[in-house]
Parts: sequence; structure tokens; C-alpha cells
Amino acid sequence: MKLTVNGTQHEVDVEPDMPLLWVLRDELGITGPKYGCGIAQCGACTVHMDGEPVRSCQVAAEDIDGEIVTIEGLGTPDALHAVQEAWIEHQVAQCGYCQSGQMMTAAAFVLETPAPTDAEIDDAMSGNLCRCGTYPRIRAAVKTAAQNLNKG
Repeated sequence: MKLTVNGTQHEVDVEPDMPLLWVLRDELGITGPKYGCGIAQCGACTVHMDGEPVRSCQVAAEDIDGEIVTIEGLGTPDALHAVQEAWIEHQVAQCGYCQSGQMMTAAAFVLETPAPTDAEIDDAMSGNLCRCGTYPRIRAAVKTAAQNLNKG
């Protein structure tokens, strides 16, 4: 099968039911998406498929539809994405395991919600778990990223 990940086309020979997460990690060596729970409850494996955040542990290879973007493809070679910059500014990560999924969810959210309230951020990010409990920093970073993306 052919798929485009982070702007690069790939061809892989995998079983149709192989989860996208394993296609990315095991077949393509893209390790940003993490295995957390395997049942789409933690968000560590979140990537964008055709611009929408999806849990890659639950998308079968045969169901891949559109370009896949992982944390590695979120910014450009010359600049970090506004969400990545905000994560650094607010020192969100502690252990860092969940952060790629958190940022992918946040990146899709701030495009749809240019001036989010705390409640909207909490709701949008509620499906992404962080064992370190950096939720106040995540909220602050999402708010900063939304403001920076929507300046001018």
C-alpha cells in the first residue's frame, strides 16, 4: 500500500488490519506517536489524518485515507509550529511520553478555535491523558498557541 506521511510518499507491505501506529513506528521508523493504551483512551498515539486528529492505534492500514502528519511533520524544517513553541515556552513536558499526542490534538483544536476558553481547552484536551499532571501548563500553552496562530 502507498501512503503519504509528513509530505513523503511511502510504500509498505503490511497486513490490512495492522494499526497505523505500528505502520508508522515499525515499518517507517517514525517514533513520535507513542503506544499508550492500545484502545484509543489515552491519546499518546494521536496523529493527523487528512487534517483531523485520530488515534493511530485504532486506524487499520486499510482505512488510512489522506495524508498522515505526525509530530515530526507538524512544524517545518525552518520553524516550529506555534503549539511546539508554546509547549517550550510553558515548559509543559515532564516525562514527555504523552506530549506528541497532546500537541497533535492541540494543533487541530487551535485551528478550529482561535480564542478558546479554559473550558473549551479542557474539553478538547480531555481525551489526552498526562500521568505527570501538567494540565495547567497544557491549558496555558494551548491558549498561547491559539493567540500566536491568530495574530494579525
